[in-house]
Amino acid sequence: MAHGDITHIDIPVSDLAKATEFYSALFGWQIAELPGFEGYPMWRAPNQISGGGLAPRGEGFTQPRSYVEVDSIDATVAQATATGAEVLMAKSPITETSWWAVIADPDGNSIGLYEGVTDTDDS
Repeated sequence: MAHGDITHIDIPVSDLAKATEFYSALFGWQIAELPGFEGYPMWRAPNQISGGGLAPRGEGFTQPRSYVEVDSIDATVAQATATGAEVLMAKSPITETSWWAVIADPDGNSIGLYEGVTDTDDS
């Protein structure tokens, strides 16, 4: 993924089991809980490119939220706030090599930011 690519979409749901059945049947999405992410089943579209999670509604998840890959969350947040955005959730770790944050654009739309190390150096 490159800077600016949409990497993940959270869909807030009230009933995880019902939502899993619905989206699997409707779109053919593969949906499963991964170790370390219990209670947050992740989905993968048939193209194997698009994906996201079924987030329990509430706790900041009230509308679908797209996450955008960035080269640096720190730099992106600085640029965003300088141009009218608000930080809704500061940079937080997902794993040892990935982080996320949430900003609101000047119109109040929630946008997730994702920074992660995806390339490995085998030399």
